[in-house]
Amino acid sequence: MARIYLSPPDIGQAERAFVQEAFDGNWVAPVGPNLEAFEREFAAKVGSPHAVALASGTAALHLALRLSGVTRGDEVLCSTLTFVASAAPITYLGATPVFVDSDEASWNADPALVAELIERKGRAGKAPRAAVIAHLYGQSADIDPILAACERHGVALIEDAAEALGADYRGRAPGSVGRFGIHSFNGNKIITTSGGGMLVTADKALADSARHLATQARDPAPHYEHTTLGYNYRLSNVCAGIGRGQLQGLDAKVARRRAHFAAYAEAFRDLPGLVMQPEAPWGKSTRWLSCLTIDARAAGTDRERVRLALEKADIECRPLWKPMHLQPVFRSAEHHGRGVSDRLFADGLCLPSGSGMTDAERARVIDVVRGAFGR
Repeated sequence: MARIYLSPPDIGQAERAFVQEAFDGNWVAPVGPNLEAFEREFAAKVGSPHAVALASGTAALHLALRLSGVTRGDEVLCSTLTFVASAAPITYLGATPVFVDSDEASWNADPALVAELIERKGRAGKAPRAAVIAHLYGQSADIDPILAACERHGVALIEDAAEALGADYRGRAPGSVGRFGIHSFNGNKIITTSGGGMLVTADKALADSARHLATQARDPAPHYEHTTLGYNYRLSNVCAGIGRGQLQGLDAKVARRRAHFAAYAEAFRDLPGLVMQPEAPWGKSTRWLSCLTIDARAAGTDRERVRLALEKADIECRPLWKPMHLQPVFRSAEHHGRGVSDRLFADGLCLPSGSGMTDAERARVIDVVRGAFGR
């Protein structure tokens, strides 16, 4: 039997048509009709006035931090339970990440803890320059109280919505609330451009500045003139064509992933110690990945034995993100928490969740998990 992957690309005919159009018109350069249309269509989909298509979500976050004035010596709050790309761009600018633990309701950054840190550091005259809040596994953090604390102390709120395209937060799209929203189109995301990202913002001047910096910060002149240094960060017109086709199928892809999660939850409801990721009351998760935790004391097995059983059956699965404060590269970083993210990493597992996964493939996953519990 073929290997089942965690979250592979799900490509259709619309993507092929847009890419073929780019080749037919010889628009294989970085800019072109697909790129401009993808930005417009994406901005409309997430309800943000401006969007800038970039080479990666990491590039988008780097630009957002720079445009927020982050510089050497600044502190930037950051979710600790996330992928390293949420934190690495902070260091690109010489700033220092300060990691914040998760809450139980959503597994995202604890809003009370974030607000407490901002207030305490602000009263001491050392407010963070920015806060990078990740929306994990398709679910939004509780962003309103975080935004309120940021606004009281002039902290730029940057939402890392790389895993949450298509989710809902109190009627809004995650990534559309703060100063900047960051999206990723890596191959394992709900939609992909093979690699790429998007920066969204309500501020036209910031969007224009991001686009300028992403194209090597070339000044308007007949020759190449540069008064500041930029980056080669723009998405290509060909890749944007893939993104346009993918965006058309976003709602269907979200529905399919939610269906996978519901099927897993039903199939595992009698397994002791296994708990599926909760859906927070303030919104709707895309269930980008179907995630669960296993309490070894109640289950009679543990996360690692289940993971190895799946791997033996040629089924890709992964532990939850290893928190940033546990990563060797950030071993000296400041961290504030109550051990929630540590426990989630120790007990958590991500199951195959791709929108192209068949019911039969999902049944294989279920059988292996139940077998690891002796059921």
